[in-house]
Amino acid sequence: MLTSVYIIGKAGKDMEHLMWNEIERKYQQSEYDSQNIAQLLKKEIEKSGLKLVVLDDDPTGVQTVHGVYVYTDWKYESVLQGFMGKERLFYLLTNSRGLTEEQTTQLHREIVQNVIRASRQTGKKFLIISRSDSTLRGHYPLETKLLKEELEEGGGIRVDAEVLIPFFQAGGRFTIDNVHYVKYGEELIPAAETEFANDKTFGYTKSDLCEYIEEKTQGAYRSGDVAAVSLEEIRSAKLDSIEKVLEGMTGFGKVIVNAIEPKDLEVFSVALYRAIRKGKYFLLRTAADFVRAAGGIAEKALLTKADMLGEGSRQGGIVVIGSHTAKTTEQLLALRHMEQLVFFEFNSDLVLEDRLEEEVKRVTELSSMCIRQGKTVVTYTRRTVLTLENDTKEDALLRSVKISEAVQQLVQNLTVVPEFVVAKGGITSSDIGVKALQVRKAYVLGQVLPGIPVWKTDAGSRFPGIPYIIFPGNVGEDDSLRRVLEELL
Repeated sequence: MLTSVYIIGKAGKDMEHLMWNEIERKYQQSEYDSQNIAQLLKKEIEKSGLKLVVLDDDPTGVQTVHGVYVYTDWKYESVLQGFMGKERLFYLLTNSRGLTEEQTTQLHREIVQNVIRASRQTGKKFLIISRSDSTLRGHYPLETKLLKEELEEGGGIRVDAEVLIPFFQAGGRFTIDNVHYVKYGEELIPAAETEFANDKTFGYTKSDLCEYIEEKTQGAYRSGDVAAVSLEEIRSAKLDSIEKVLEGMTGFGKVIVNAIEPKDLEVFSVALYRAIRKGKYFLLRTAADFVRAAGGIAEKALLTKADMLGEGSRQGGIVVIGSHTAKTTEQLLALRHMEQLVFFEFNSDLVLEDRLEEEVKRVTELSSMCIRQGKTVVTYTRRTVLTLENDTKEDALLRSVKISEAVQQLVQNLTVVPEFVVAKGGITSSDIGVKALQVRKAYVLGQVLPGIPVWKTDAGSRFPGIPYIIFPGNVGEDDSLRRVLEELL
């Protein structure tokens, strides 16, 4: 039986809750001309000549873009290929949210060294965007600190400031008066009161981003010293004012950007590019929406079955669910009445008995048989979060990696080519994309629903040319996964 498990944030009430309809009314009218801002941004992007290098800590970061490539390694050859491509930006999938601090340290230093080398060889300047979780989880401030050190030591680039932009519309993540919120229904809940803040590895207690920075940097950067770009400045298109804030930043100071819709980020991006042209350099720690704005990528209609699958005979597909968020469990429950689906629970708790290998064998044999018969399989890990007494953050992360390694084998060990693969959860989708499907360079087709990207696997992958749907664990409504499968089936 499927059950729903909800985890409430540990921080308690730290901020006032808001109602979304009130925020919409308050900020409904903006004083800027959207078309004019778009034209200004296009000109600034062209003037800059910058190549945007997006370091993505799991595969979900392409939630807002299309027509770009994702490299699943950061070897020099891959980085150079990204620099030489005609696209304004490219992604390097680091999966660092599933790595230890030691592993992510080595990774980030190597990436920057390769980026600097490729930049010098091609003569192209660059801007690094550290794309991470819109609910504030990840190796922060470690990753951007490493980027700064390598850029300054190896590239001779003085990094003036770090800009934080966790806004992500499709996921219901909004930053208002410097406080970051997660939307549940029509209510905006301060992020520190949500289940995401209770993350065993990346937890936090502050929703005000100024205080979040102070907490995460252990006081190295005080909340009172953090600069902010307000919604009022953005909605009034005070480009000179925003640019002045950025021009005044030195010493790797911190800037947070308030936003409630993607157009807000276009306004900010105009000022950002202008400050860069005047000699300033920034590192950006952002969610997915900023990449689309800064890259000047136009919106695209949602993908259809024909876009993803084309025509021809059909075998079954496979859905693999690893995320334990409450939203994921509700989305799984919403699939129960779809007759085309076959469900198999993967007993992930067997990690404690070192018996995951035999569980993988059992589930993959059943899955292969069903897919061959034209049925689509849904495999999912145990819905109750595995918790142990006196557990440590490091042990919990390492155990999670073991489970994820077994989960990706549910695809890797299939004896039949599925029509499509859907992966639910950040670490799950990364391991399936890189290890199971063996994708090296994926093309981003677009999104099947807002915030749910689709890769087309490359010719060298295990299952070439199939759609790989990457479904973040914390995105969508209760019926979103069902709607995706209804489109595919």
